[in-house]
Amino acid sequence: MSTAVLHTAPQSSVVPPLVVHIIYALGTGGLENGLVNIINRCPQSRYRHAIICLTGAEPFASRLIVPDVEIIQLGKKPGHDPAMYWRLWRQLRRLQPAVIHTRNLAALETQILGLLMPRCKRVHGEHGRDMSDLDGGNVKYRLLRRVLNPLLHRFIAVSRDLSQWLVSDVGIPAQKVTHIYNGVDQQCFRPRTGEDGVFPATLLGEVPAGFVAVGCRVLGTVGRLAAVKDQQLILAALAYIFAAHPERRTSLRLLIVGDGPQRKVLESAITALGLGDCVWLAGERDDIPVLLRCMDIFLLTSLAEGISNTVLEAMASGLPVIATRTGGNPELVEQGVTGLLVGVGDVAALACAIETLTADPATCAAMGRAALRRIDRDFDWQRTVDDYLRVYDDVLRHRACQPQSAGL
Repeated sequence: MSTAVLHTAPQSSVVPPLVVHIIYALGTGGLENGLVNIINRCPQSRYRHAIICLTGAEPFASRLIVPDVEIIQLGKKPGHDPAMYWRLWRQLRRLQPAVIHTRNLAALETQILGLLMPRCKRVHGEHGRDMSDLDGGNVKYRLLRRVLNPLLHRFIAVSRDLSQWLVSDVGIPAQKVTHIYNGVDQQCFRPRTGEDGVFPATLLGEVPAGFVAVGCRVLGTVGRLAAVKDQQLILAALAYIFAAHPERRTSLRLLIVGDGPQRKVLESAITALGLGDCVWLAGERDDIPVLLRCMDIFLLTSLAEGISNTVLEAMASGLPVIATRTGGNPELVEQGVTGLLVGVGDVAALACAIETLTADPATCAAMGRAALRRIDRDFDWQRTVDDYLRVYDDVLRHRACQPQSAGL
């Protein structure tokens, strides 16, 4: 399969070091959103960037606003595709990057090509886990990280949970692991105005006609419709609530934003549970900040998680969050302060948490204000970008070594 190049970097008289980011695909997701934000906010005089997608790039790539970013699609076939490594090597040899930055397990093994590029510095990011290794205990995957460790100059983890796991479970030296939280754009994500617990009339046009009635409370979630996100748990909890309290059917609504391989599964579950009049599957959207302002409570029911960008965006929107107690979620959701934590897969606990918050708009508002304070204090995008640039500077020895924990 021929390699596809979407746009190519122009030449200039002063050429900053090139960072080549290798990812599985450039589609909608937290990892990809973070990468795009870092590139868009990086001073062009400091570093140039290119993105190599092992598979392909989706329209999400259009969110890159920096004009000199090259996006390369290798068209990897499912399963093992040895020819993809040859295509990747040709691109790396042409680009001659100063830093290769891979992200997550799908891209990690490509760092073996570092043996052929001894002058290039190599960084790997851990952004979360998927269905094949929910607890990080897969022996083969741990061994892969250990074997490649000598080739890597730095590991970056987006949560304290992942950082500690790399050191204590995988065996990566602590001095090679840097923790960097993602940021959130507070100019884009902001709270709605109006009376607590009352759906604003100004937002009625953003939801289907008749979906929200007077006095309704809107639950919401945003994310890829994938098994690891377990949106089915929310449907089960909603059905659980309606079975115990049939009258809630008129006052509780669920908004699910996103698309993915589990969409048909969710559609079937909505029909089977009789929730068609209470749930809106909004699909892939480019107006997520507005849709977050349509919600009263944000839900994240992942089976595993790194650090959720959507939780950060919900907190910046002034929403209380109910999340599963996994991965980096407890680092964001402080029990009883910014939201509530429930056990993974626990329908009854999720239903109870929903009932608790929907019955108490004042507590929801207080949690939303606490979430905003936390975002103001800890999750600024510029600080995140500076931390990433500090890692690149460090591995390239542009300046003296910085402290290894760039996170909180």
